[in-house]
Amino acid sequence: MAAAGHRGRRAVVVGAGIAGLAAVLRLRRAGWSALVVERAPERRSGGYMINLVDGGFDAAEHLGLVPALRERDLGLFTSIIVRADGTAKFAVPEEIVAASVGPRALTVFRGDLEAVLFEAVRDTAEFRFGTTATAIEQDRDGVTAVLSDGSTERADLLIGADGLHSAVRALAFGPEPDHLTDMGHMVGALPLDEAPAGLEAGTGTTYIGPGRTAALIALGPGRSSAFFAYRTHDTAAQLRLGPAKALAGAFGDLGGGVPDALRRLRDDPGRAYFDSASQIRMDAWSTGRVVLLGDAAWCVTLFAGYGAALAMSGADRLGDALEADDVPAALASWEAGLRPEVRKRQALARRGMAQFAPPTKGRVWMNEAAMRAMRVPALRGLVLRAARAAR
Repeated sequence: MAAAGHRGRRAVVVGAGIAGLAAVLRLRRAGWSALVVERAPERRSGGYMINLVDGGFDAAEHLGLVPALRERDLGLFTSIIVRADGTAKFAVPEEIVAASVGPRALTVFRGDLEAVLFEAVRDTAEFRFGTTATAIEQDRDGVTAVLSDGSTERADLLIGADGLHSAVRALAFGPEPDHLTDMGHMVGALPLDEAPAGLEAGTGTTYIGPGRTAALIALGPGRSSAFFAYRTHDTAAQLRLGPAKALAGAFGDLGGGVPDALRRLRDDPGRAYFDSASQIRMDAWSTGRVVLLGDAAWCVTLFAGYGAALAMSGADRLGDALEADDVPAALASWEAGLRPEVRKRQALARRGMAQFAPPTKGRVWMNEAAMRAMRVPALRGLVLRAARAAR
């Protein structure tokens, strides 16, 4: 139920991704209205698979999204570790995968989560696509945003939920290089209309070699995807190449379903997510009545496996804080409560890079030895407990 004392408050939300849409949904419950501006010309779809566990699942439940997300839940599937030519090495037991996510978990494509969020708010918020913020001014009572469509908007709060390369962050906190830490890795993800050639339905294959990982998921039409991660000494050069050339150069020697996925990427490069793996590290996420949310504030990278969950729970907790009358004080309280979790996830991401892109053949062998141990009955209980503890 909306808080009566907060009716009439207004937010300008820059970014119509998971963080921005979740914030709009939660703020609506607190009696706020919202204008959402998104620099993309239309709502995006597709993307990589994400897990909503623990705090992410709690936030989805609190926001009333679980029933709709369950209809899109990908569930568990057989995960097979493969050689460079695509032949199988061994399968990871499903109970290990289940233990790593827990009973309160949802696995969905990023685009599906955004679609569910958009449907929940589309009739209660104003949307302007192809638009972003170009200037910000604020005073004690509010904030004024100048937008790229030539309009000027006054609000009680401006939320920058516009991702890793946030325009709001640059305007309110300074240039991107002051806050972005390049992790020396590239990440690519591609939704596939059909399962990759050679993969059985309901399976996923993962090749892990020195400095790189290629994963393919075959869950049927519209529910399949490819994921790539690799080390590089020059992320800027890889970005200039673009996804098709860069990923072909890094993975073109692999077999199995990888050549088919790369061919589809070459035919339709616009569908791919492709960027350097970077973290955002800032001393403060808010200044006055401007606040950053999600990747704009704290990008943990895909190596943490918790970015969407943090965006959801961060938005949910932001709404809780903004039930208070004093907006700047509410933002400070919200940040203090959330920072420990962000620090934890950013640290886990730095360690996770050695799993996705092991530095040496020896590290590859060690990782595989740990996964093979899951298949030994005498060790399985120990591995299951470790998987639960790592969530």
